[in-house]
Amino acid sequence: MEVIYEDNHLIAVNKTCREIVQGDKTGDTPLSEILKAWLKEKYAKPGNVFVGVAHRLDRPVSGLVLFAKTSKALARLNEMFRTGDIKKTYWAIVKNSPPTEESTLEHWLVRNEKQNKSYAYTEEKPNSKKAILHYKLLARSDNYYLLEVDLKTGRHHQIRCQLAKMGCPIKGDLKYGSERSNKDGGISLHARKAQFIHPVSKEPVEIVASVPDDSLWKGITASLI
Repeated sequence: MEVIYEDNHLIAVNKTCREIVQGDKTGDTPLSEILKAWLKEKYAKPGNVFVGVAHRLDRPVSGLVLFAKTSKALARLNEMFRTGDIKKTYWAIVKNSPPTEESTLEHWLVRNEKQNKSYAYTEEKPNSKKAILHYKLLARSDNYYLLEVDLKTGRHHQIRCQLAKMGCPIKGDLKYGSERSNKDGGISLHARKAQFIHPVSKEPVEIVASVPDDSLWKGITASLI
């Protein structure tokens, strides 16, 4: 676990693709519980430690996850995520060249809970939710393209589903059309940055999560970092 930001009310972690944010059917210890133990030991806290989960990343996705250390901060973070007051930026490595170097994608997403998968449509469907993101091409290598994604809405598997619909499935994402899996079992989608006004201090905050330590990520982002 890598802590990349901490103050009296908030703490942020750079998640690996193997870590989970909250408990699931695997029974693996989630980051929320690991953080509680870490804070308890760091500050020698008696009793229970509060760690509030304000948002989630899919297990195979890496990058920035923001937690609350106080109930006041959690309530305000929840509202900020709901209203879109936290700007979230993602980096995605895709196999195919995007149709244009920069564009806004708008789709209607329908979630299939049995398959744990979303489907994107160009027209509104029953039980669909509108999904909007903006992407731009940041860099390319011999075989892959790096896209920066500015998420405008927060739908289930939104980036994975919309990029695949565009013809650019994320590297390693078998569920959405990638040809093969990544060696670490993750997908090449990284929550890179969060920008927001602090829910308590009201100061501007920007948190950046370094990319995974592998040759593909390091190579394709070398000119940007």
